[in-house]
Amino acid sequence: MTAFDVFNGDADGICALIQLRLAKPEPDAVNVTGVKRDISLLQRVSASAGDQVTVLDISLDKNREALEVLLERGAEVHYVDHHFAGEVPEHPGLTTRINTEPNVCTSMLVNRELSGQYINWAIAGTLGDNLATSAQALADKAEVSPESFAKLKTLGTCINYNAYGATVEDLHFPPEDLYQRLLPYPDPLAFVDDDADTFPKLQQGYEDDLARARGASRLLDLPHAAVVGLPNAAWSRRVSGVFGNELANQAPDCAHAVVTEGDRGLLVSVRAPVNRRTGADDICRQFETGGGRKAAAGINQLPPDQLDRFIQTFADYYASR
Repeated sequence: MTAFDVFNGDADGICALIQLRLAKPEPDAVNVTGVKRDISLLQRVSASAGDQVTVLDISLDKNREALEVLLERGAEVHYVDHHFAGEVPEHPGLTTRINTEPNVCTSMLVNRELSGQYINWAIAGTLGDNLATSAQALADKAEVSPESFAKLKTLGTCINYNAYGATVEDLHFPPEDLYQRLLPYPDPLAFVDDDADTFPKLQQGYEDDLARARGASRLLDLPHAAVVGLPNAAWSRRVSGVFGNELANQAPDCAHAVVTEGDRGLLVSVRAPVNRRTGADDICRQFETGGGRKAAAGINQLPPDQLDRFIQTFADYYASR
């Protein structure tokens, strides 16, 4: 029997898997992950009868064909996610914990599955996914101090920041490497206090890239919708998601999109208004490489000649709500 751990390389995916593997170790598991937008991960899994596949924080709808192949081969699949799923297959080899509500993330779903056993990792993952209210509810339940909550927020944000890029080469750490560095710590606060290499590098990179992004030009600037453009550079790709989160938190009634130039098209990150976390996935799924969840979504390769169409679609959607 071979165990496969398939997970999004962002904070939510990594923190969800850490919780599971602290509770149920699989030291020989085959890890399958990548940059945040590398979501068609099940195609890379060659599981067969008797193998166990754990899938975290990637859309079932985007991996439907590969999932069906694995189930037909006899693999057992446990699927935990919060992205748009479409129709969930019924199969004796498939167990799911899928919740697409806008204030839920995969780290929270795993936390529920484990009855809060590693709740600080759930809080870090939830904060990395920019769900501050949900994270605060978890922190209140666990009686986490404001100082510790602030540390978990910084860590979750930095883990999430590390996942953005067109390729792994854009990142400070490959997501699998970062996961392995974090896994030995049952409490992420111990990692923040003890680590003298990984965390400082992530934090400094985050602060430097964000400072550059704050000077970006606006392609659209309306009370209900704003679009910001970033140049074709590794730092732009790294910061696009967390910059979108910062903009969303600063103007919670406004929807935001960050458009980053790339070699193979435009990379788009969409954030629904914090006070109305809905619609981001609906907008992005109208474009060929788009997907995500209600509060946050993206388009992996938007042809430049479709930029005007995207901006108009984005502005019209939130003008009517």
